[in-house]
Amino acid sequence: MAHKGNRDSNHKKQKAMKYLIRADIKVNGSVQRKDIIGAIMGQTEGLLGDELEIRKLQRTARIGHVDVEIESKGGKVHGVISVPSSMDNVETAIIASALETIDRIGPCAAVIKVLDIQDVRATKRTTVVDRAKELLLSLVNSGEAASKTVIEEVRSVLTTGTATSFHGLTCGPNIESSTSLIIVEGRNDVRNLLNCGVKNAISADGAGDIKQELIDLANSKETVILAIDGDRGGEMLFSQLVETLKVDYVAQAPVGQEWELLPQKTVTMRLSKKVEASKFTHELKKKQGSDKDAGKDKNWAEEMPDEFVVEEAPAEVQEFFDHLDGLKKNKAVFVMVDGTISDEVGPAKLAKEAEAADGAIAIVFNGPVSERTLEIASDAAIPTVIGTKAGKGYETRDGVKAWLSDEHR
Repeated sequence: MAHKGNRDSNHKKQKAMKYLIRADIKVNGSVQRKDIIGAIMGQTEGLLGDELEIRKLQRTARIGHVDVEIESKGGKVHGVISVPSSMDNVETAIIASALETIDRIGPCAAVIKVLDIQDVRATKRTTVVDRAKELLLSLVNSGEAASKTVIEEVRSVLTTGTATSFHGLTCGPNIESSTSLIIVEGRNDVRNLLNCGVKNAISADGAGDIKQELIDLANSKETVILAIDGDRGGEMLFSQLVETLKVDYVAQAPVGQEWELLPQKTVTMRLSKKVEASKFTHELKKKQGSDKDAGKDKNWAEEMPDEFVVEEAPAEVQEFFDHLDGLKKNKAVFVMVDGTISDEVGPAKLAKEAEAADGAIAIVFNGPVSERTLEIASDAAIPTVIGTKAGKGYETRDGVKAWLSDEHR
């Protein structure tokens, strides 16, 4: 019964454990597990004072059950000691160091060397993230996530794949199974998207004749996104393809940049900020007409903002404005891709928290938006900033759209 009680008690203690000390032990003689545990308790007693005595720490659940795995060979013992700890990292390191002072197990010489101190919580988080990726990928591939947006599908497929061929066109492995399709200009664009985890992209092979197989493939998809470079060539490709095959949305690379060289954060952000093909067409024609009237032949991407948004904020931005209500003055929150809201953050910690806010799609700040605020959003690849009005040094920044309640709400 005593052993059962220890196991039940240990089970309860393990729930709060933060760290796991792992130490290698070598004993020049034949000893048993209980001898090693007895030596750990006995030889560390009084070494660190009453506050860090292992027996007392176990009674208060600050140290868990000491486990020892050993094997005997040739009259010697070799094994690993595991000590779970719910104390802070400093106290845990002290306990780990104390183990190395043990030099005898009974009459036998012994050497204990700490292998590492593992952060149990970080290990669990990694396990949760890896399993979540598997489950989400399974959901996307099963066809049960038809209502998911393309960017959510992209986020769920975080492992790279191998480029393949579809009737001579370079493509990702999921172009036929996915409900959505991303059309890019060249084969290097496909390969870069694969490196970013996007497996449903296909090359149009530049501005040559469009293959009928690509037209049929696009027509079979629920959603087709055309990803074009941020230059005149990209706009020309759009003009050609929109007249030939189905295009629902357009995602344009930042001005002067190409999809084959974009980092993963930028790829994800540009796909999430796609615009309707009809709106892109309208803005493109309007700009081309303006250039013609002015007798100019300038790159449209150099003259126009990256995104085409009317001055009246769309519905999703109006929802972001709602988060200003009840938010303390000069405080900010992050809106995550799943719709959750972070804790309030002050200006001094905004940059640090933004870099750590994986999955953030907007910063909502109850105060004037300054140049620094936009710089923080750009560095963290957060595409949207909500504020009350234009602040010090306010100017537009590539890749970030700011909405001000004084003007757009």
